[in-house]
Amino acid sequence: MSSPDPQVRAARNPTFPSSVRGPVVAVTGAAGGVGALLTERLAADEAVRQVVAIDERRGECADAVWHILDVRDPAIADKLRGVDVVVHLALDLDLGSDPAARTAYNVRGTQTVLTAAAAAGVRRVVLCTSAMVYGALPDNELPLSEDAELRATAEATGVADLLEIERLARRAPRAHPGLNVTVVRPAVLVGGTDTALTRYFESPRLLVVAGSRPAWQFCHVEDLCTALEYAVLEKVEGELAVGCDGWLEQEEVEELSGIRRMELPSAVALGAAARLHRIGLTPSPAGDLAYTMYPWVVSGSRLHAAGWRPRWTNEEVLAELLEEVAGRHTVAGRRLGRKDATAAGAAGATVALLGAAAVVRRARKARRRI
Repeated sequence: MSSPDPQVRAARNPTFPSSVRGPVVAVTGAAGGVGALLTERLAADEAVRQVVAIDERRGECADAVWHILDVRDPAIADKLRGVDVVVHLALDLDLGSDPAARTAYNVRGTQTVLTAAAAAGVRRVVLCTSAMVYGALPDNELPLSEDAELRATAEATGVADLLEIERLARRAPRAHPGLNVTVVRPAVLVGGTDTALTRYFESPRLLVVAGSRPAWQFCHVEDLCTALEYAVLEKVEGELAVGCDGWLEQEEVEELSGIRRMELPSAVALGAAARLHRIGLTPSPAGDLAYTMYPWVVSGSRLHAAGWRPRWTNEEVLAELLEEVAGRHTVAGRRLGRKDATAAGAAGATVALLGAAAVVRRARKARRRI
């Protein structure tokens, strides 16, 4: 085996304090999504000495040192030697993933990265969860501070995993003295993402639950990357919320998007969503609806105090999201093909899916009576 490049070897064995020469930063999940964007950004940053990219496939950033492995592999500790900061972005939040497999990957991966980082002498780990961990509740303050209680439940897609990652983040400094953990919590993330919340804007009608008070706050992936960079360079630490300044009311979203609402009573909307998910017609559990009903807007005060500002406004991010989802057809979280959408029609598709849940329920009642 050939010996490492001298520059790489020097980066892993610094002779000067990293505060003088800049940190060596490892990024997990570096081949795609936010990880790929952050890897490119850090590789171009003169304040960063070296970028170590970790993923199960090689990405496109030629200026990073690549290691191909699963983040659950304990061998990752060897790849982190000489690294100052780890940004852990290898998470599976795909709507189509098996929930048990997704949890096993997300939680085990985070545990392994934290333990490996401590063993390798890494001084800081940056984790990325979501502002969803605050919960979407009718009595939430507008906006929420970073110190607000995490009141989310495990009923929405992936939120149980994020809450467990938050617990691991709180426990890690006690289990591994000297390890600093920063958690970044973005609002509704937009920019090449596919979530239950971005699919909400693929619907022919925006579902509004009667009596609810939605408030929409977005976070563009570019702004998330600059916030992560602040954490990497130790300009800010602790729990950090990130998003556009302010928020949009539901009426503003409807006016800007040009998509009309379909208002349903709470019992009907939540009951139908639960049944549709239970019988496998939609990927989103009923818990996802709460995040379109009640506010979970964050202030981002810690990042702002450190000098960070979002480049994107809520209006601009919504416009980009609408451009991204143009031509897609989703009803109740289920993405329809062009043929299905054309045959069903806009309102008709919604009624058909809601009706399907009712039909299944009646059929089950009938079988019980036999």
